[in-house]
Amino acid sequence: MGPARRHQRRLGLRSGPRTWESSVAKKKKNQKNKKKAQKRKVEKRKFTAATADRHELYQLSVQSSDHEVEIFDDMYRRAFRKKPLTMREDFCGTALLCATWVKSDEKRTATGVDFSGETLDWGRKHNVEPLGEAAARVTLLQEDVRAARSGKYHLINALNFSYWTFRTRADLGGYFKKVHEALEDEGLFLLDIYGGWESQEPMIEPRKIAAGFTYVWDQHSFDPITHEVVNHIHFEFKDGTKMKKAFTYEWRYWTLPEIQELLAEAGFSKVRVYWDKAEDEEDEDYQVATRADNQPGWLSYLVALK
Repeated sequence: MGPARRHQRRLGLRSGPRTWESSVAKKKKNQKNKKKAQKRKVEKRKFTAATADRHELYQLSVQSSDHEVEIFDDMYRRAFRKKPLTMREDFCGTALLCATWVKSDEKRTATGVDFSGETLDWGRKHNVEPLGEAAARVTLLQEDVRAARSGKYHLINALNFSYWTFRTRADLGGYFKKVHEALEDEGLFLLDIYGGWESQEPMIEPRKIAAGFTYVWDQHSFDPITHEVVNHIHFEFKDGTKMKKAFTYEWRYWTLPEIQELLAEAGFSKVRVYWDKAEDEEDEDYQVATRADNQPGWLSYLVALK
C-alpha cells in the first residue's frame, strides 16, 4: 500500500495528560461520525480534465488544513504549555495551510516558502487575498527553504514528504540545521514520512474524492541502490477524461532511522516518532513509539523539539 490511502491522515491529538510523550488515541466512534458529517457537506461538482484546476484538485485530495492546524496547536501546547503564534510552512505550495493558520487566531502570523512562483501566485490569489485584512499576516517567499532570513518561529513544518527533494545526507542535514536555527528556543518542527514494503513497489492507487473525481497515486519507480523514487499524481473524472501527471515528484526515499539521526545531528534535543496503532484503517491512533511491526504501507509523523 502506498501513501495514497492515508495521504490525508494527520495526528488527531485530543485532551489528555499535558506531557509531550503522551498517548493521543482518538475516540473512534466520534471520529467516524465526524467523517460522515464532513462527507455530507462536500459539494460535488462536474470536474473535467479541460476545466479542472490541478492546484484545487490537489487541495481537495491531499490537504486537510483545518485538521493540521489543530495538530500543530495541540502538539505545541503539550510540549511547551502555551499557544504557538508564529508558523513557517516550508515547501508551502499554494499556502493553504498558511491561510488557515492565520484565520485560526487574529494574533497568528505565517510565512510560506516555496521555489515555484506560479504556485505561490495561485495561492496568493485563491487562498491569501480572500483573507481580507488577515492577508497582511501572511508572507510568501519564493526562495530556497535553506535561505538565510531574519525572524524566529514557534513552529516549522514540512509536510507531504516534501523534504525528500533533498537526496544526500549533507543536503538534508543542512536543511534541518537551518530549521533548528530558525526556531524559537521553545520551537517545534513537524515532518511526515511513509514506508512499508509496498511503498517500494511500482503500483497505481486510485482514491475517490467526495467532491466528485478520482485521485490517483502512481508509484512509478524505485531504485534499490540509490533509493531514488519517481511518483506521479493523476486525476480522473466522471466524464472519462484524465489529467495525467498533474504532479511529479522525484525524490530520495528516506527511512525513519536516517531522519531521526539527521535531526539529532542538527541539534534537536528530542525527536519522537508517532506511529498509528489503530486496528481499523478508517481510524487513527497515533502514539509515540520506539519499535513497531512492519506493514505493507504506513504513514508516521516525526516531532523534533529544539
